[in-house]
Amino acid sequence: MPAPGPVMATARRRLLGGALGAAALLLSGCGFRLRGPQALDFATVHISVPEQSEFGAQLRRLVATTGTTRVEEDAAKAEARLQILSNDRGREILSLTGAGKVREYQLVQSLRFQLLDRAGKALIPPTSLTARREYTFDDSQVLGKEQEEALLYRDMQNDLVQQLMRRLAAARRSG
Repeated sequence: MPAPGPVMATARRRLLGGALGAAALLLSGCGFRLRGPQALDFATVHISVPEQSEFGAQLRRLVATTGTTRVEEDAAKAEARLQILSNDRGREILSLTGAGKVREYQLVQSLRFQLLDRAGKALIPPTSLTARREYTFDDSQVLGKEQEEALLYRDMQNDLVQQLMRRLAAARRSG
């Protein structure tokens, strides 16, 4: 049997191009689009977290990417005030070995916040968001497990900030 020639290769490329075009057409027809920055319903927001903290810097960066809202450092001048009521981390034991040593931990990070308008009326009442991650623990790899724990906490914080931004995007001012 002879090797496929340039005609066969061209036909394959056309078929592949047609399939990709059909897939793109189907995805655009169903309303699919990549999630990007969502517009907020207020022009300025005050965030009650120091911008020097990792959480505060990340939150400010995401608000800036919306293109419609800027962070106002003076709470009295802001149309909305985001108050972070608590941001707690914890670690719980999930399971033990037969010798009584920890085998698995569950990491928990909770964020409690509210969004107020200029008059102090709640646009979003006090709301809690929680993220959980599990990981196995090994006494012989303490340094590596500490780094894994730090990475999991950073991942949970990213999740919570994204959830918070979606809640802020859904908040609407009255009137």
